[in-house]
Amino acid sequence: MVRILLILGALAAFALTAPDTRAVSRDPNGVNVNSNGPTSVFITFGALANQRPAEAFWCGEIEPAPAPDTGFRCRAGTIFGQLPIRFDQSRLSPNAASFTDIMTIPPSVARRAYQAAETGQNSDFFYVRRFINNTTGASEFVFVTCRMAGGGARVPFALLDVRIAFAKERPVLEVALNEQLPPLAAEIHYNGTGRLKGRWEIVMPGEDPPTQRDLLTEATLPAFERGLQRRYRQLERFDVFLPPTGRFVLPGPDPSKLPSNPGGLYYVLLRVEASNDKEADSNLALAGAGQGIVHSGAVAGFPLPPLRYYVGSEGRQLAIEAARGKLDLFLPLDQSAIFGERPVDFSWIETQQAAFYRLEVQDAQGREILSAVLQPGVGAYRAPPWLKERAGGKPLRWRVLAVSPGGEVAGASDWRTLQFGS
Repeated sequence: MVRILLILGALAAFALTAPDTRAVSRDPNGVNVNSNGPTSVFITFGALANQRPAEAFWCGEIEPAPAPDTGFRCRAGTIFGQLPIRFDQSRLSPNAASFTDIMTIPPSVARRAYQAAETGQNSDFFYVRRFINNTTGASEFVFVTCRMAGGGARVPFALLDVRIAFAKERPVLEVALNEQLPPLAAEIHYNGTGRLKGRWEIVMPGEDPPTQRDLLTEATLPAFERGLQRRYRQLERFDVFLPPTGRFVLPGPDPSKLPSNPGGLYYVLLRVEASNDKEADSNLALAGAGQGIVHSGAVAGFPLPPLRYYVGSEGRQLAIEAARGKLDLFLPLDQSAIFGERPVDFSWIETQQAAFYRLEVQDAQGREILSAVLQPGVGAYRAPPWLKERAGGKPLRWRVLAVSPGGEVAGASDWRTLQFGS
């Protein structure tokens, strides 16, 4: 009896001290992707055990990771690209046990994968996400197989580009009080096929404008965030079937429903709801993240752009200045913490009027410790490694300025703060 108790005690002690070898799971574990263009896919990672997500790569071949790391990592020399920061819409669940990832494959990666297949290599390639154990520092690599196909019905239904405009081509439309607005429409490029359903909404003057998370399609959000986006006055609903043709023009709401009183700046929002699409479903049970199916038809790796118009008699210049005045920042989020040797990537949403952009980083006393000038079309900047040393463990703040061709400041973002953690 004593021997049995000793054995049970030893087993219990071993169970308490042995490392957790549970593997991070995911669903789907294989997807069809467009071989000739971008693709967006909703992926759920589950069974996280004190792990945090790190970077993600696409590659042509994978290999077992050397100990103490686990899983399959990208083989050196076969990497096609890294997930661009501007497409990173991933979110860790509140209990840190699951992770929602929006895998948006840029055209450059699809092209490299296609070229590799033309040379006789395997037509499948891999999306590899790394997870870091917060206690041991060991990495676990989790891969999703990407099978090249066309952009038709067997590819997840995803929005690739959305452009909303009035019939009159102007950066900001200006109308008089009580004047009826012209028709508007949204040109949508997409993969796959499915039902596009949602609503048109209007942001009235004086209301808080939507955040970047509010402008995402519902299918881009993890299950715990759905239903939390801010709602505005509804103008009209839509529910249409999109065939696998890749392009569709969605008519806007009835122009008579667009308000033109009181005066001020208005935003017309295209709010797209999640639809049932077999190719885009994510099974939470298979991912070890709960129960049920997360429908993610009409996923998108970017916020849908709002359409602005101005009502009043103050003149067109005031309307343009109101639209230009504020730049939208993307990442890092406000009050972010940067851990370890992770690089700091600043990103923002560009405007049409800027000749170039100026990034400013200041310490808590307002002293500038970093500045950079970027050309249009970049929208991102990776800070040098010495930024962490200059921060000295204290918070920093940053913003982006848009500069006009004449050298004047045409727009400025709000300040955001970040801090380096140990």
